[in-house]
Amino acid sequence: MSTDSGERLVQLYVYDLSQGMAREMSLGLLGVQIDAVYHTSIVVGGKEYHYGHGIHCSQPGKTRHGNPMEIVPLGVTALPDDVILGYLDSLKSIYSSEAYDLFVHNCNNFTNDVAQFLCGRGIPTHITALPQTVLNTPFGQMLRPMLDRAIRPLTTAPNMPTDGVPGAALQGPSNVIVAKSLHDLEAALKSAESSCAVIFFTSATCPPCRTIYPRFEQIGSEAGGKAKFIKVDIGTSYSVGQKFQVSATPTFMTFLKGEKIDQWSGAHYGDLRSRVETLLRMAYPPHPHTNVNLRVTLGTSMNPVIFTKVPPLDKVIEKLGPTGKNPVVVSIRDFITLRDSQGAIEAPLQQLSDWATFLRESFTGLPTATLFPLADLFRVVLSDHRVSGWFAEEKGNTTIKAMLSYVTNHTSVPYPLRLVTLQATCNLFTSPLFPAHLTSPSLSHLVTSLITTSLLDKSHINARVAAASLAFNLATHVQKQRAVYNEEVLQDVEFIAAIVEALKEERDSKEVVKGLALAVSLVSYCAPLGGEILELLKVLEAGGVLSEKAKAGMGEKALCQEVAKLLEA
Repeated sequence: MSTDSGERLVQLYVYDLSQGMAREMSLGLLGVQIDAVYHTSIVVGGKEYHYGHGIHCSQPGKTRHGNPMEIVPLGVTALPDDVILGYLDSLKSIYSSEAYDLFVHNCNNFTNDVAQFLCGRGIPTHITALPQTVLNTPFGQMLRPMLDRAIRPLTTAPNMPTDGVPGAALQGPSNVIVAKSLHDLEAALKSAESSCAVIFFTSATCPPCRTIYPRFEQIGSEAGGKAKFIKVDIGTSYSVGQKFQVSATPTFMTFLKGEKIDQWSGAHYGDLRSRVETLLRMAYPPHPHTNVNLRVTLGTSMNPVIFTKVPPLDKVIEKLGPTGKNPVVVSIRDFITLRDSQGAIEAPLQQLSDWATFLRESFTGLPTATLFPLADLFRVVLSDHRVSGWFAEEKGNTTIKAMLSYVTNHTSVPYPLRLVTLQATCNLFTSPLFPAHLTSPSLSHLVTSLITTSLLDKSHINARVAAASLAFNLATHVQKQRAVYNEEVLQDVEFIAAIVEALKEERDSKEVVKGLALAVSLVSYCAPLGGEILELLKVLEAGGVLSEKAKAGMGEKALCQEVAKLLEA
């Protein structure tokens, strides 16, 4: 269900696992009135997301729990399905089937996290507080093992096929475009005029089509954004069959730069893969960089650099002075303490919208000396991908923008605040949702300014190391978008100029040189020939700079030589 503005309603489906028994028996057993044993799920975009035996997706109201006892409107979201699925995928390690606990880590903790991500607010507190309400009673503690044994089978049993098509474990978004009409198909082909496309003509009465479609979808996923993979049912779209003269299914057609290249029929997987690979080679001739041996570069972990160290929280709170007593700060401190001592599974998210508002107001109203410990707390909580995922989709990225703007627009920012801001920005990469925002026009100039200023800070090696780490994180994102989705996302050439200039000036830290050399390698690898990136690196003589670093023994000699050779290819 969506609104006129394109935003979609977000609802909380509430179920009573006790089927009314809690309301009737709780007062006598526990001494407190409990209306239900709550099980909740989030419904948005025609899908119901719930946690038990891992994270699952079902048709609304079609889970094993039947009809909800209550449907609570939570708000609206403009986030598309791929962003929502990306966030849910990042939660899998926390909300696994093994991690389920009726009292401390259950479906309601899951829906509370997701509700905050989608709407900026959690679910009703009488639901999230229920387990503690039970445990606060003497009989609740005694009955805990029995209640867990009785309820767990209802919540963690594997989903049945009758739950609906996405009733099994959560799956990522498909790369296949489903064309429901001739207009849809023509629009999809038009969007592929600069690349290539594969059309899968199918019909509901075609058993081989059902066999080959998962393979077609798999090949489409492997191709990333290099080709458009389109499925159309000629049984319901008669005009498509007539125009393209398709009378049998499955039939496949390939298009290159808007022109038809090939057509064949049959559900042979090897034939399909071979023809698609040929199409992709025609559309994307091998880049000269693919002939360069990048043994050292490829042998380096491409995981983002994250700064997870937790400072002594008592000292941090003391540095905040009166601000440390603010309830929002206290809740974040308690969250960090619980997560650090017992793990993310035991630490439910706080109201992140309150934390975001408090941070924005702090960057405009608090003295600089107070901002350092506050930004350090922010750095720590951002190392949790649930938190960084929430801030990734905050409207306008206003909180991150406030932090970056403060540090880049003030000429006399103390070194500790600049350092912790660099580290906090690195921690945004804990969520796969955030990197795209950092290369967007609204944030990229602030990030580049932060990196540039910090790389040229000759007095503080740690600032240069953190800046090089942030440059490396950004470069891994640039390379991934190019390799997987065939997208060029780096628009700010000042970023490249800053890296090369910093490489030229660095005399003390091999770690800085290594990070920047890797960033150059990733940013340049298979960049468009004749494009701005490779031309700029040539003008800046980046290859020569790296060769000199190799001769001087700065960084890893083999890495610098390897990247220099790459730039000469």
